[in-house]
Amino acid sequence: MISIENLKVEFGVKPLFSEANFVINDKDRIALVGKNGAGKSTLLKIICGKQQPTSGVVAIPSDTTIGYLPQVMKLTDDTTVREETRKAFANNTQMKERIDRMERELNERTDYESEEYMSLVERFTQEHERYLMLGGEGYEAEIERTLMGLGFVRTDFERPTNEFSGGWRMRIELAKILLQHPDVLLLDEPTNHLDIESIQWLEQFLAQNSGAVVLVSHDRAFINNVTNRTLEISCGQIIDYKVKYDEYVILRKERREQQLRAFENQQKEIADMRAFIERFRYQATKAVQVQQKIKQLEKIVPIEVDEVDNSAMHLKFPPCLRSGDYPVICDGVSKSYGEHLVFTDVTFTIKRGEKVAFVGKNGEGKSTLVKCIMNEIPFDGTLKIGHNVQIGYFAQNQAQLLDESLTVFQTIDYVAKGDIRLRINDILGAFMFGGEESDKKVKVLSGGERSRLAMIRLLLEPVNLLILDEPTNHLDMQSKDVLKEAIRAFDGTAIIVSHDREFLDGLVSKVYEFGGGKVREHLGGIYDFLRHKNIDSLQQLEISSPKPSDSNEVVTEVISENKKNYAERKEQQKKVKKVEKAVKASEEKIAQMEARIKELDKMLMNPKYATDMKLIEEYSQTMKALDEENDRWMQLSEELEGMM
Repeated sequence: MISIENLKVEFGVKPLFSEANFVINDKDRIALVGKNGAGKSTLLKIICGKQQPTSGVVAIPSDTTIGYLPQVMKLTDDTTVREETRKAFANNTQMKERIDRMERELNERTDYESEEYMSLVERFTQEHERYLMLGGEGYEAEIERTLMGLGFVRTDFERPTNEFSGGWRMRIELAKILLQHPDVLLLDEPTNHLDIESIQWLEQFLAQNSGAVVLVSHDRAFINNVTNRTLEISCGQIIDYKVKYDEYVILRKERREQQLRAFENQQKEIADMRAFIERFRYQATKAVQVQQKIKQLEKIVPIEVDEVDNSAMHLKFPPCLRSGDYPVICDGVSKSYGEHLVFTDVTFTIKRGEKVAFVGKNGEGKSTLVKCIMNEIPFDGTLKIGHNVQIGYFAQNQAQLLDESLTVFQTIDYVAKGDIRLRINDILGAFMFGGEESDKKVKVLSGGERSRLAMIRLLLEPVNLLILDEPTNHLDMQSKDVLKEAIRAFDGTAIIVSHDREFLDGLVSKVYEFGGGKVREHLGGIYDFLRHKNIDSLQQLEISSPKPSDSNEVVTEVISENKKNYAERKEQQKKVKKVEKAVKASEEKIAQMEARIKELDKMLMNPKYATDMKLIEEYSQTMKALDEENDRWMQLSEELEGMM
């Protein structure tokens, strides 16, 4: 359907990617992956014609339609929700006129056997089928189904779009694109502004969509449920994996292991050549061999190892002071805007060290309650912050609040205090902003890079209560995994507002469900919560959501199965920590032995020690012990991988 040939994109000295060749076929479900800043959004813009490549060809058939949803777009505020969505069918009138013209011509002509007549019949059939697929005259019902699937209610349809937040207006744009039924859908982070139910509705919609889909998403569950093919941008190349994301992860791991082995062999070969050159550089009898080695060294093309894994983000929250036993106590908290009730009589207590999730449809009050806890907005009722509580707050718009005129280094340098200023470069390097990356202006950073930079600011001061409002938006999957592990190891308390099921899984021990003006507490993790709700599709949450007229007490769902699952998970976590500790100890032993082998190598190169049997024996024993420890590390690593 769409053919990409020898595509190359350059923004600086090093190209984003080059010699890219692949085809987007009808019904392909493609996940476009790669680290933040690799060029995923750029590639989508090139395919839809919003941006031109440095060189190469994007061949698109003239009758192929493309729908493109960018991460950020300029939105208009001059219509109602229904009127704005109806713009998706602006071509219907023109299409109907073309169909009517062809129908009249078919009725008037009598050359039924001619090629021209048969061609006209074929064009009429295709156009008429497309017209019916786009809704024909009865598209109002489809508009309503799509808007409600994306989280709107009927009372929203006649409201002006300027009454909605940017996230809700992006949903309107997504609805317009979906309703046009393009041949190819290009979606750049479509789940960033969707709640869990809407994400699952979109999954079902895309599964039933007859066209091709190319999407960028950091929602692992979403991308697994939608795609069947993976394109990875890595090391300036685009690698095509004809498998869905889960299988891609396995294949990519194998590919990187091959790269590492090849890289290590090449480095050994280079080291041997350099050692030979240095050893015999000034010996006339070896001059020819030395020159040969120099020429061989110059011809070697360095093997690159995939940078996503090569520069992992290591995130560790600093030690924090011990807070009181109950960092957050809500007693009868209510919030409304005029006649609109957000929630009422919220009563719960969060204990020190707990990791809890706030979930529910957008607009049900998750972020509003967070703002109440932060004392940013007025509310009714009693909300107490415990003794000695120090809050670290990451808001949804944190990345957008950064000063675009500053560099990455300046952004952190301006807020760092005391001894931490001496470690700025180390911290930036841990977040993949090492070297020249720290001199980049904030304005040229991608959404994911800005989120990482905003997260660094949060790490600069020790806190014991983390409040993270959609922290994974724009973070790539590797960064999300590292952030998840850091929160797991965090000594303090954490409140996480998120629609990312995979991120919350194994991280939280309690879920607060927002809906119908109430907040319900569920013990257990996110999948315990979903199982208890007895739902396959999270769309059903809307049906089962409590109404404001229900009992004013927050209902605590304590289920024996959840308790059992929770206890089993805690036991599993203990086993995982034990194996992780053993893996770390094994790695330290390996590092010590490798260091000693290097020392022995240097000593044995010296003629003075070349025949020292004691050193030779130690070298042999150390190599044997290193092989055994490597085997042990491999077994432990496989055991750990099987437990994750």
